[in-house]
Amino acid sequence: MKNYDILMDLALIMVGAKIMALLARKIKAPMVVGEIIAGLLLGPCVFGILKSSSFIGQLAEIGVILIMFSAGLETNLTELKKSGLKAFVIACVGVLFPFVCGALLYMCIYGFSSFGSEGFFKALFIGSIMTATSVGITVEVLKEMGVLKGTVGQTILSAAIIDDVIGIIVLTFVLSFKDPKTKLSVVSLKVLMFLAFSFILGYLFYRVFKLIDERYPHTRRIPIMAMGLCFALAYVAEAYFGIADITGAYIAGIILCNVRDAAYIDRKVNVNGYMFFAPVFFVSIGLKTSFDSMTWSLLGFSLGFVAVAMLSKLVGCGLASKCLGFKGSECMKIGAGMMTRGEVALIITSKGMALGIIDSSYFTSVILLIIVSSIATPLLLKFLYSRYPDDAKSVEIAADNE
Repeated sequence: MKNYDILMDLALIMVGAKIMALLARKIKAPMVVGEIIAGLLLGPCVFGILKSSSFIGQLAEIGVILIMFSAGLETNLTELKKSGLKAFVIACVGVLFPFVCGALLYMCIYGFSSFGSEGFFKALFIGSIMTATSVGITVEVLKEMGVLKGTVGQTILSAAIIDDVIGIIVLTFVLSFKDPKTKLSVVSLKVLMFLAFSFILGYLFYRVFKLIDERYPHTRRIPIMAMGLCFALAYVAEAYFGIADITGAYIAGIILCNVRDAAYIDRKVNVNGYMFFAPVFFVSIGLKTSFDSMTWSLLGFSLGFVAVAMLSKLVGCGLASKCLGFKGSECMKIGAGMMTRGEVALIITSKGMALGIIDSSYFTSVILLIIVSSIATPLLLKFLYSRYPDDAKSVEIAADNE
């Protein structure tokens, strides 16, 4: 007998996400905040109606992939070129500062350990969890406000993408202390190979899509083939190069962002992504949250963990932006946009648990960080952009968001 419970789960997710998103919009908060709160209400944190499952997790993964693909399609390559070097510097500081602060936090609470000891290694691993920025939530908020194509929006987006790649390299470096088989040089080579592969593949597919676009403009075959490229490149990035699949999806979007029908592709992708898969992704964050294993000691560490993780990104990226010539309000926006943590932090934590580096109790701290940063970042960005409007912003909030 087939199990149809998943259909009711999806119905509750879709309806709950939309109701809470509209309520969030009524109080001038970003809609994604409402969707995350819907997950908290439906999940074990409050009512316990739904539980996170592998199927919902897979749908959520598709959601964040489509969000990143759409972000790539909306990327302004001219602005990206302008902010490329600056974004790289911001990303480097945005990784180094939280990494050091996270390690120091662990040592301050659990004691300073000698170099090479188990405690020292755990401290480095806690620091590595703080490194990667979750770009999916920030991108959705920037898109909702119509500022993604501005200089600040493109800088945040570029820095967050570079941030993930550097974060993976940092993780590999930390794991090399634990497992001698893990080589930093091998991972660095894989990253360079992926970039070279993407450049060659990107040029070829851009020419192919440009030709198809000229002969069959505004036909459904174009967005269908584009989504095929998105999923294929996401798979190749993860399976063959050890790079996050969202990076591959974003690069697929960049490949097609200058095609004449890029906006048409984006609209069709949004039908699938923002009407179904993206809400599942944001609700799933809340569904994964449970405080059953929380103790006073762990609560203290978790609160410090959340505060240090968010402030280290805000301060580190903000100071780096200031040194690069951004205005004070722009520095605050960039720092705030880099605060969110999500799927990469979960992946790193899961890796540490699988290798026996940390126990499952730390998973609660990471979930708390994801929840707090996922809610606080959109609210802070909304406040900053309302108080300090982006002169270069392009308001493109679609009427069908309602």
